[in-house]
Amino acid sequence: MASNPVIPRTSYTRRRKQLMRMAGNDAILVLPAAPERVRSRDTHYPYRQDSDLLYLTGFPEPEAVLVLVPGRKHGENLLFCRERNPEREAWDGPRTGPEGAVEAFGMDDAYPIDDIDDILPGLLEGRTRVYYHFGRDTDFDLKLIGWLNRVRAQSRRGAQSPHEFLELGHLLDEMRLFKSPDELKLMRRAAAVSVLAHEAAMRAARPGVREYELQAEIERVFRAHDGHPAYGTIVGAGANGCVLHYIANNAQARDGDLVLIDAGAEIRGYAADITRTFPVNGRFTREQRALHDLVGAAQAAALAQARPGVAYEAGHLAAVEVLTDGLLGLGLLKGKRARTIADGSLRRFFPHKTGHWLGLDVHDVGDYRIDGESRLLEPGMVFTIEPGLYVSPGDTSVPAKWRGIGIRTEDDVLVTADGHEVLTDGLARSADEIEAFMAAR
Repeated sequence: MASNPVIPRTSYTRRRKQLMRMAGNDAILVLPAAPERVRSRDTHYPYRQDSDLLYLTGFPEPEAVLVLVPGRKHGENLLFCRERNPEREAWDGPRTGPEGAVEAFGMDDAYPIDDIDDILPGLLEGRTRVYYHFGRDTDFDLKLIGWLNRVRAQSRRGAQSPHEFLELGHLLDEMRLFKSPDELKLMRRAAAVSVLAHEAAMRAARPGVREYELQAEIERVFRAHDGHPAYGTIVGAGANGCVLHYIANNAQARDGDLVLIDAGAEIRGYAADITRTFPVNGRFTREQRALHDLVGAAQAAALAQARPGVAYEAGHLAAVEVLTDGLLGLGLLKGKRARTIADGSLRRFFPHKTGHWLGLDVHDVGDYRIDGESRLLEPGMVFTIEPGLYVSPGDTSVPAKWRGIGIRTEDDVLVTADGHEVLTDGLARSADEIEAFMAAR
């Protein structure tokens, strides 16, 4: 597989210009980097940049703040970042430094992060509106309030301080919801790597395998293609597949168990998100196949709604109808169809929605409803379709043969001008396809 695509610098420049046009010339936009997180004592979790800052700059380092000042004559794109430090770089690796931020990331100007207390109040002065993610980082909230108070303290001398504070997401989330061709190249790559990883896990599956062994196969493939897990890999064998966000991954799969794997690669910040459920011994039992086929039918019904002009919620409603009909037919639900759908009886076996937006965050930004109504799908949106069925092992109201079966099937879908593209279509999906793949190992 060729090397991973990159977002060209011109794309970041275009995004910043678009955002500033939307904010207006009397605004200022402030975006801090994600803070480093302590794992234990003096060790940290692997660093991952804030998605908004990554979207607007591609800058990967901590201790940075992007400030956009629309219409400013001396430069609109400003970055505060760490200075070069040979001693620290010998321990932690190279730093870009302010000079490198201008040269490599197209900033109009860049300053040492240690100088932000002296410079940012002057940038706030004369602006009427501040766009910022209030409440996301309480430590930075306090810093920003302190800078604003310094400007207010100069009001007797004629300093004008911002008087309107707006949530940055109102502008930026809508931009991020629609993926550009450059972003789609990365998302297709993330999807392709994720397909390879799931196939590796299916090949490694056998009775007696530990869940963490399958996790290791998946994440080995991610790293082999310069990727990382986009979220905590879920590997649930047997009844563990009924735990929606199962994370222990330490049980042993027994002969006859299903294994539910929910895992996706992140490539250059962009996520894939795939779930497959397969028999560890390569063959579905009658009950496992019945529920797996039903989930597949529900996913197909939802996928049929993935086209421009259709309400986002239509896919979920289509899946609910198919799952309800199927469970009524199998006897796991009882009652009249219309009432069963209306009273939400299905939530006992299907407690989540059928998907979510996908992009720089695995649960990506963007409104699902506008003015109280489900928004209409448009070209460039990417989302998951992931119906599931989960029969609790302790549910004595259903026959024992169904208990402990957990199934989810999830794919990543791009809305196109005339329909949709399934980005993860290369991975075996139906029970017949999965059994054929595992038989050929």
